[in-house]
Amino acid sequence: MQLKKTFTKIHELFVKTIVIDGFYKFTNNEPNTSKTYLLAMKIVFLTVGKTIDSHLNSLQEAYQNRLIHYISFEYMFVQELKNTKKLSENEQKEKEADLLLKIVEPTDELILLDDKGMQFSSIEFANFLSKKMLSSTKRMIFVVGGPYGFSSRMYARAQSKLSLSAMTFSHQMVRLIFVEQLYRAFTIIKGEPYHHE
Repeated sequence: MQLKKTFTKIHELFVKTIVIDGFYKFTNNEPNTSKTYLLAMKIVFLTVGKTIDSHLNSLQEAYQNRLIHYISFEYMFVQELKNTKKLSENEQKEKEADLLLKIVEPTDELILLDDKGMQFSSIEFANFLSKKMLSSTKRMIFVVGGPYGFSSRMYARAQSKLSLSAMTFSHQMVRLIFVEQLYRAFTIIKGEPYHHE
């Protein structure tokens, strides 16, 4: 019940939303108030390697193009390592961490997509994002690692971990599933009819 009340409150704030110079401007519709807020949070989706399956890539790009109507969003990837046969798993994870951490700024909030992370329902994920947007978070980076996961340095830098499911998906599939869930979350925030309970 408390989650529903919190989400309803957040939804009220987002009824009137427009984009101005990269900021997301919304008006509080509570009675007897007319406060205007600017949301400058950006979401970055960062992966090791890119989607090579043309069908999955097309769907991923479609959801990414939809997302920019709701939030400042950017998809980034670092190149997969070459000649990894001579590298141990830990060495490969460390080299991937070197590439990933070059992109992460000191003020970024880093969230790793990890099978041991917290699990949300779609509505809970929408609520999580809403609270971040209303906080001081300026840039939130969600990361999908390489085939062996993340190095200890990545875990040490991250603020939290997120699991999409108790099941295991290929990295190609995870990218699509995540951007769809991200899009779904923002349609929930806006009260649009995409999601059904």
